[in-house]
Amino acid sequence: MMNLVNMVNVELLLGTTLPVFIGVTVVVMCGCAALMGRALAKSWQPARRAVPYGLLLAIANRLLIYGLFNGDITSITGFIIDTYCILLAALVTYRFTLARQMVRQYPWLYRRFLIFGWRQRRQAQ
Repeated sequence: MMNLVNMVNVELLLGTTLPVFIGVTVVVMCGCAALMGRALAKSWQPARRAVPYGLLLAIANRLLIYGLFNGDITSITGFIIDTYCILLAALVTYRFTLARQMVRQYPWLYRRFLIFGWRQRRQAQ
């Protein structure tokens, strides 16, 4: 009985079932967001450009869930969670790609620091 109540709460929170959320939002739309973040970083665009593109992907996500799986298109919490996942995927990929690009393009100036950053190389005096 408790498991059924938890599933109903998840559906109310997401606006769809959990497998549809994982399949459409996490796999498909977050994959698109990762490609978007990579493209923004490779073209030296600022990270703030990911926000309007991420919102458009979140709207497309809601429309796909509604059209294909009869999800709740008016679910505000579902839209917020979808947008959060999409923007997170885009910004993580953006930062990872930008760090890799900075170190590759300017190896005499920067060295890799952890996975998302770079540091300036020490100059010999």
